[in-house]
Amino acid sequence: MRGKVSGLLLVFALVAGVAVVGNPHVSEAQEPAASSANAANDPAAPEALKPYVLPETGPFNPKSLSPEQTKAIADWHRSGHSDAKAEAFTHWDAEGAVPPVCSVCHSGAGFRSFHGLDGSKPGVPEKPLPTGGVVDCETCHSPGLSKITKVTFPSGVVEPVAGVEAACMTCHQGREAGASVAKATAGMENDTPVKDLRFINPHYLTAAANWFGGPGKAGYQYPGKDYSGRFFHARPVASCVSCHEPHSLKVSTETCATCHENPEPREIRIARQSYDGSGDLSVGIRSDIQANADLLMQMITDYATQVAGTPMVRESHYPYFFADANGDGLADKVDGKAVGYNAWTPRMLRAAFNWKLITADPGVYAHNPYYALELLYDSIEDLSGPLQVDVTSLNLVR
Repeated sequence: MRGKVSGLLLVFALVAGVAVVGNPHVSEAQEPAASSANAANDPAAPEALKPYVLPETGPFNPKSLSPEQTKAIADWHRSGHSDAKAEAFTHWDAEGAVPPVCSVCHSGAGFRSFHGLDGSKPGVPEKPLPTGGVVDCETCHSPGLSKITKVTFPSGVVEPVAGVEAACMTCHQGREAGASVAKATAGMENDTPVKDLRFINPHYLTAAANWFGGPGKAGYQYPGKDYSGRFFHARPVASCVSCHEPHSLKVSTETCATCHENPEPREIRIARQSYDGSGDLSVGIRSDIQANADLLMQMITDYATQVAGTPMVRESHYPYFFADANGDGLADKVDGKAVGYNAWTPRMLRAAFNWKLITADPGVYAHNPYYALELLYDSIEDLSGPLQVDVTSLNLVR
């Protein structure tokens, strides 16, 4: 059985492009190379620069691999973390290298370098890393991971972490926070377009930052407002892997069924209160968040036309917001390229940042629905003044 299991590990490694470390059945000369053709991926390159690695010790050692561990590898191989063809891991292929700051989350080697797990000094890698990496086994199974006790969020807030949470929270916190917006708009008139202002993107999959709520300061938090804290469900649901299977990344709905009659996360209500003014309590809280996010986006585009004086269109690609000076519903173009929106006011930028922060986290309804609703409500309320909208007539609940 052991021979079969070891052979299966090698098959998974070959399919996924993984360099198998310490496999007794493969000589160094026969060891499969990583998928990238970059010279830094040569087998003779330093271990820290190899984008794919299986640890020499720990649960994935071929000598002691169990059926359960084989399943874990299979689950990982089918997950987004191992999808070497995904945009998250191929974005820099044309350049031939991943920028140091991006490599921290878009390459297992970059993550290990950032935390000093490869023996280097902790911090953003000094040089670009080779393309071809993914969130590999040793990203989460490095023996040194347990020694990481805190993670710094983009807001500057330092939060304690334990175990594999260090991996989750390093990369699912975004790149910018409300503090970035506050700094960029400091001392400016709220409703005056500023030529040099540009959209500040919180980045993607911002679950960890949202989970910590007000104390994490992920969003632009309006002065004088109170914000909900870290969203705790009920013990033992108190960590990322309480809900997410760590290898397949699927949500463990069996955990939800412990307390919720309908274990489908999107259908869970959490409160007998309508937050979007619809009064519909038959749908999950996700519906309220989505409705308020849609309302906020409509108000942002109305504000662009009525107050900033330059119509806006939103598209699904960066920088998401584009100028539409003639109001035809299409982005203006110069030399064939869409023109990024260039009439931002501080008030509009704050609201747009919060909108993107919430909508960039597809599971925010489970990660921290209260914080999401508070940020959306406050952004809507702030825009309602210059738009001359009676916010109370919307029947929203904060």
